[in-house]
Amino acid sequence: MKIAEIRELSTKELLERVDAEVASLDQKKINHSISPMNNPAQIKQLRRTIARMKTELRQRELNNK
Repeated sequence: MKIAEIRELSTKELLERVDAEVASLDQKKINHSISPMNNPAQIKQLRRTIARMKTELRQRELNNK
């Protein structure tokens, strides 16, 4: 997910999306530990997407103060 797409989301949608992505990341890690994934770079990409979302949430929090 690109940063421009993340900025278009409302704060509520962004919070829900972060929760869903974290759950997805946890599931992928578990599945990868049991049987190796075809593309383990997906885990890295998902981690970075979550970080981008959390960064945007933090920026919004600081701008509201």
